[in-house]
Amino acid sequence: MAGASMKDIKLRIRSVESTMQITKAMELVASSKLRKAKERQERCRPYFMELKETLDEIEAATSDFASPYQGRREIKKRCLIVIAGDRGLAGGYNANVFKAAAAIMEDGMPTCVLPIGKRAVEFFARKGTEILTREFAEAADISVADCFTISRLISKGYLSGQYDEVSIVFTQFISMLTQTPASEKLLPLERQERAREQGLRPLVLYEPDPVAVYNAIVPNYIAGMIYGSMCESVASELGARRTAMDAASKNAAEMIDDLSLRYNRARQGAITQEITEIVAGAEH
Repeated sequence: MAGASMKDIKLRIRSVESTMQITKAMELVASSKLRKAKERQERCRPYFMELKETLDEIEAATSDFASPYQGRREIKKRCLIVIAGDRGLAGGYNANVFKAAAAIMEDGMPTCVLPIGKRAVEFFARKGTEILTREFAEAADISVADCFTISRLISKGYLSGQYDEVSIVFTQFISMLTQTPASEKLLPLERQERAREQGLRPLVLYEPDPVAVYNAIVPNYIAGMIYGSMCESVASELGARRTAMDAASKNAAEMIDDLSLRYNRARQGAITQEITEIVAGAEH
């Protein structure tokens, strides 16, 4: 019995060691990708901030400014862009995003969803939620060009009255250990309530007119918001996965220590039993 027990424990130790090698490798990969994701986010931020400043300047410099993207109308239906991951092994990353989306949808208002990520597509398909498109099912493959495509799609739907409000649900990267689900309204855009600057202002001519230029920039700005949210979510997923894999590796190490102790005790017991049998045989 002792021999069989020792064999089982040894096989279990090898199995846990193999698992720990995988979790360690995944932790290192997540750490490497995380640095790249944070750098990508920082590189793209100035461009889209400049777009936002341009929109504000056009609005501030134009009297009686009116854009369909700022239209105030009754909210009868909303569109949610929900960014999740393509796979698990990232702690509560996906579950927390879905909880945040469910909290928004609790009011019972008709909602269509544009899911980004395999887990998001699977989740809302199971719930029977109206899905705007499944074209962006793999979050890992989403590029800047895809974000512009998504922006044009939702802008067109908003202008046509398909829905009256567009929000995005993503995960905000706070630190390596903290990632928080967040939501942000994309459409309609908020009017800028700020006083006009006094004194001389540079004269800027917009062709064909300020509103047309503003409306042309809005989809690009929204694409930037989506891309920024994507970068935040990707960094958050990698941070959550790194933390989860680090915890799994530590648990595996503790399990190996415990199994090694049990193995040594079983081995010691087997040796003691053999010595006892030899001594008993010699006495006879």
